[in-house]
Amino acid sequence: MLELDRLTCGYGNVEVVHGLSLRVEAGEIVALIGPNGAGKSSTIQCIAGHVALRVGTIRFNGHDVAATTPQQRVKNGVALAPEGRRLFSDLTVRENLIVGGYTRPRAAAQRNIEHVLELFPRLRERFNIRAGFLSGGEQQMLAIGRALMAEPRLLMIDEVSLGLMPKNVDICYQAIARLRTEGIAFLLVEQNTGRALTMADRVYVLESGRLVWQGPARQAREDPSLVEAFLGSGAQGVPEPPAGGARTAAQAT
Repeated sequence: MLELDRLTCGYGNVEVVHGLSLRVEAGEIVALIGPNGAGKSSTIQCIAGHVALRVGTIRFNGHDVAATTPQQRVKNGVALAPEGRRLFSDLTVRENLIVGGYTRPRAAAQRNIEHVLELFPRLRERFNIRAGFLSGGEQQMLAIGRALMAEPRLLMIDEVSLGLMPKNVDICYQAIARLRTEGIAFLLVEQNTGRALTMADRVYVLESGRLVWQGPARQAREDPSLVEAFLGSGAQGVPEPPAGGARTAAQAT
């Protein structure tokens, strides 16, 4: 579904990501992990069209999308829930969701809103509350929900669990698991390494903008020294996945 070939990107005169090749198959969850400043957010912002591509290609569903606008990429099926959520704080939950679906026919809005509210019942309770008054967990649910309003085939989420209580992390990952069964593929940037590896099929590790390791998430789960080697001894533990949690790419298709 998504293929990066030698992607190099950056800001101004600063090159942040250097020759990254990466792929995400249909129905797959891929984790992009690494220390702070590794280039993870820059990578997905480049895929979304918000950071300039300098060298390499970005192909989505077989088409080179590097020259297309961010809006066109959303229309093509690529959505992003950014780090920090970036909600419209003065707009209500309902209004934020409507904004997220601006590339889709208006007739689809109510159907898509209902889908989001089924995934995140707490948002139904807070439907007419301004986003700035939501808790951090509720804001993350809304950020994911707003991205879903675009009916993506690939959903990129930057820092799923950052700053959230464990209960809200569980809610977000349960939603991701359900959405995968509906055919959505995911590229997850995550500091909670253990949780990311529990859900993912495959993992890419960045360090200083360069790919230093890639492979099946199962391999990283079974050999925690791999994670420690690239992220240091402070990396969070890697639990075994719950039944039905992670799947192989073959099972996902």
